[in-house]
Amino acid sequence: MNWSVSTRVIVATLLVVAYLALCLVIYYAQRRKQQQALRDAAALRPAADGTQPWLIAYASQTGSAEQLAWQTARMLHTAGVPTRVATLSEISLDDLMQAERALFVVSTYGEGDPPDNASLFATKLMNAKQALPHLHFGVLMLGDSHYTHFCGFGHTLTRWLRKCGALALFESVEADNGDNKALHTWQHHLSHIAGTNDAPDWQAPSYQPWRLAARHHLNPESAGGATFHLELEALSEHATWEAGDLVQVLAPADQERPREYSVASIPTDGRVHLLVRQERREDGTLGIASGWLTEQAAVGQIIDLRLRAHSNFRLGDNQHRPLILIGNGTGLAGLRSHLKARAANGAQRNWLVFGERNAANDFYYRNEIEAWQTQGVLERADIVFSRDQAERIYVQDKLREQAENVRAWLTADAAIYVCGSLDGMAGGVEAALTDIVGAEGVEQLIQQGRYRRDVY
Repeated sequence: MNWSVSTRVIVATLLVVAYLALCLVIYYAQRRKQQQALRDAAALRPAADGTQPWLIAYASQTGSAEQLAWQTARMLHTAGVPTRVATLSEISLDDLMQAERALFVVSTYGEGDPPDNASLFATKLMNAKQALPHLHFGVLMLGDSHYTHFCGFGHTLTRWLRKCGALALFESVEADNGDNKALHTWQHHLSHIAGTNDAPDWQAPSYQPWRLAARHHLNPESAGGATFHLELEALSEHATWEAGDLVQVLAPADQERPREYSVASIPTDGRVHLLVRQERREDGTLGIASGWLTEQAAVGQIIDLRLRAHSNFRLGDNQHRPLILIGNGTGLAGLRSHLKARAANGAQRNWLVFGERNAANDFYYRNEIEAWQTQGVLERADIVFSRDQAERIYVQDKLREQAENVRAWLTADAAIYVCGSLDGMAGGVEAALTDIVGAEGVEQLIQQGRYRRDVY
């Protein structure tokens, strides 16, 4: 009996110590983030003499344009040029009227659409012609030439600025998948602006060796594409990331075009988890990256990978809000990382709305989700299987069905995170939200940072 009591005491003590250690890890991670933000703010404040700062606006869906915008600002500031950095949707007409010089670093979303943090700018300002003859501008456009409308939003923005009478400082620069030659051209233009030629060349972040530690086929009897859970271990320096972040993977057959995947784990898991659907072409051959990860690479093999901060899909200011997490298919990966982080932090106001084909074969991470329901991590879970009944039902249909609850959660200051397919699901969810809270309500959620998307 005494041994049993002692054992329970020891176990309880270890659990308390582990919990306190986790709290310290989270605290110091947040502290480092806040300190870096303060350093950035101090380094990029406008000049003391009141010189008009250069406006540097970015439109970024997954973080690449944001990182390049900050690199641009730091390079100019080092040369004594004051700057102000903001997302495109934070820029008002007054900002453009007051600015004399502006640099735009913008990506394109899907087939020519603006990223989410540029949507308000595109709908409110770019639908009307403004008079901006005093504004001198430059544009760095990020895109993927595999899409029909390569750098589509960047070209649309450039045409709009010209129609408003703004004067281009140089020809807009197109960067295909972070092409180094294009980035060197952009840096060359910045050197002229800064009046210096001794700035170091920009280099894309290097890939690190990771070991494919585990791979599990999650839906062997599914009528849909084969879907796999992957686990990767870093072999070099200590790796860290946040819920909502991405990885880029280089497949041996295509070293020029990295593929991005949502991370499905948190650092305390010790490994990066991915949820990957195996793509097959019309002739039956495997997709380059998904085929490599799910079949061709052996467990234990080295994978070239780099972590990518995805600030637009991190929790940030939403960490203390209730969360409505919406997704389909492999989009569950990004939602899973947030649920893991919420469970670790004891945040219990979470609502998962997830869709797939059939419950029997496509209920990924079912045991985990059901455990979160039992533990109270998930206050609500609506799992929708489109083909388990005669009428097709999707996540957007479930949202409309639960419209009253959606409004109640939003009234309680909830944030919405959407992860999954751009075609069908993402548009359907936005249409459903518009039906529930109105177009102005959706715009307000975007402005407040309470509507975030990681869709592809």
